Amino acid sequence: MLVTLFRLLSIFPLSVLHFAGAVLGWAVYLLSGSYRRRLKENIARAGFTGHLHEAIREAGKNILELPFIWCAKPERVLKTASIENWELVQTALDGKKGVIFLTPHLGCFEIVAQSIAMRTRLTVLYRPPRQAALKPLIEGARARDNLLLAAANLSGVRIMAKALKKGEAIGLLPDQVPQEGEGVWAKFFEKRAYTMTLSAKLHSMTGSPIILTYAERLPFGRGYVIRFVPFEEELGTDPVDQASAINRAMEKLIARSPAQYFWSYNRYKKPDGVDGPESRFGQGQA
Repeated sequence: MLVTLFRLLSIFPLSVLHFAGAVLGWAVYLLSGSYRRRLKENIARAGFTGHLHEAIREAGKNILELPFIWCAKPERVLKTASIENWELVQTALDGKKGVIFLTPHLGCFEIVAQSIAMRTRLTVLYRPPRQAALKPLIEGARARDNLLLAAANLSGVRIMAKALKKGEAIGLLPDQVPQEGEGVWAKFFEKRAYTMTLSAKLHSMTGSPIILTYAERLPFGRGYVIRFVPFEEELGTDPVDQASAINRAMEKLIARSPAQYFWSYNRYKKPDGVDGPESRFGQGQA
């Protein structure tokens, strides 16, 4: 039934979905106290309170554009996106060491993978949804020609490492909260967040260059601009330093379009089985 609903919604123009999404964003914000508190706290911590109202609308757009991105015909979806700075990617691909794309929850991150896969083979890290009913919808939408899924487990990591060694590209969401043993506590907008270490490990193992990317949502449903940005932070060798460097890069990327970051995402949650940041850094430093 959910798949049918998404396919029905995908028929509508993107401008209609974005308008309805803006209304949905405000409805959820006003009706859900926990959602409202988290969004306001996160955007205030980052210093972007002035973008609050726009962020509320953009969060709703992020939800209602999914039927279009996932279920509309690929050629129709990709027609809405333009590419900026692809030459950066092509130069990296020509180096035959693979490419590690880091895409935060910024703008329409779902369209980025589709656009890259139209130009080169891409393997993306995938964690199955908690709700089983969503699994066929999400997997069917994401696993398309030239776009492969790697499970978020040891087998999936091996698949991604193998792809890099073959000179192919992989994609990760660096601000997605990892599971126990897959991350370290590192500051993200001045508060420690459990941050994945996989991207830095894969870079160290393969020497593959890291490229940041996001899809900025244009006003009035006019589509997206997919931007590729060089990674310029010094990673170092310590896992916490590496995670901190990646978080700094994410902060700079988010500052380019702060209203379009998914501020309601529970970025600072403590995964099951993971000690809190205070156990490592001491009380008052988390």
